[in-house]
Amino acid sequence: MTSRMRVTATITGQVQGVGFRYSTLHEARRLGLTGEAYNNLDGSVQVVAEGDRESLESLVEWLKSRHTPGRVRDVEAMFTPATGEFPGFGVG
Repeated sequence: MTSRMRVTATITGQVQGVGFRYSTLHEARRLGLTGEAYNNLDGSVQVVAEGDRESLESLVEWLKSRHTPGRVRDVEAMFTPATGEFPGFGVG
């Protein structure tokens, strides 16, 4: 059995008002992840996702790719143990 992990990622650039959170929701659900994506007051987007490590790494790579809406400048991601607090993936 694979242990579940959590990734907390802060995405900076032109990522608000361009459908970034909703695209992230679709990608996270496609990967079978739970969590949420929400806007920060500083113009960045925060993504918290839980699942297996491989799927989380795939999500981080997707966040860094040209497949996201807007213009990503940087993605800071930190991996920690999962808490299991999310029943699905949502947008805040």
